[in-house]
Amino acid sequence: MADDRTPGGAGAAGRPGLRLEVAGGTATIRIDNPAKRNAMTVPMWRQLPVLLDRLAADPRVRVLVLTGAGGTFCAGADIGTLDELLGIGPLEGTGPVRADGTAGGTEDGQAAMVVAENNLATFPKPTIAEIRGHCVGGGCQLAVACDLRIAAEGTRFGVPPARLGVVYPLPTTRRLVELVGPAAAKYLLYSAELVDTAHAARIGLVDEVVPADQLADRVRTLAATLADRSLLTQSAAKEYVALASAARYDGGTDPGAGADRVAYWEREMRTAGDLTEGVAAFHERRPPVFSWSPHDADRAPGAPGRTSGGPGQTPAG
Repeated sequence: MADDRTPGGAGAAGRPGLRLEVAGGTATIRIDNPAKRNAMTVPMWRQLPVLLDRLAADPRVRVLVLTGAGGTFCAGADIGTLDELLGIGPLEGTGPVRADGTAGGTEDGQAAMVVAENNLATFPKPTIAEIRGHCVGGGCQLAVACDLRIAAEGTRFGVPPARLGVVYPLPTTRRLVELVGPAAAKYLLYSAELVDTAHAARIGLVDEVVPADQLADRVRTLAATLADRSLLTQSAAKEYVALASAARYDGGTDPGAGADRVAYWEREMRTAGDLTEGVAAFHERRPPVFSWSPHDADRAPGAPGRTSGGPGQTPAG
């Protein structure tokens, strides 16, 4: 098990940071800033892509869980650093955020938020947000960027930029619209009101709502299930869903878009061994043991890229 924090390095007790734990095939990133209901500071936003890159490259990790320390998920960005977040003071190492969530040269902390969110959304393995307490603002951005969201009863969700006069980033807005639809996204963005789990489930903001005392067990069980499935199938499905989403936004004008990736995944399916193992296990009435890993595959050109956390960053630990 690893335990990494930023800032302050491993074991920086009492300081805001991201804590990383790896057990079996599941990695857990825990947002840890309890004094501010796990609000994300700018250094925390900048560190998230570093941790994600480490976990993406770790063949032991098959599933990622994102959660918060204590009794809440994340109350959003740290308003105490609003000037840095919105570019009143420049933040080195990130860049002008593009519509796809990537960054260029030097920009503000909001760009760091979007880059972190984009890297979470494109993480090449299944991701689960384990949510309790408050899931607001930047916390809601992070939850939406995960593949699946499991929430405890009593959780409150909100997108509050309209309370501050902040313009929500385009990539973040697009991801929210993809998840809940235009009308529900407008309600959250226009009103900045907090909604309960019943509302969140009704609009598709969460996938499951469970009693608070069952949340950790439910997420642990789901993570174990996902870890036992074919990562080849999951990775291809994740990429195909992203391609379908992009085609819908782009009007589907290019029928050949993604053809190279389709060919790549077809080749992986036929040569990597998971298909052979799955069929054999079915006939032998035993659980399959899938072995495909993106680290063993010859990644074809055109694979979805990940945005670097920027110069000046080093892995935690």
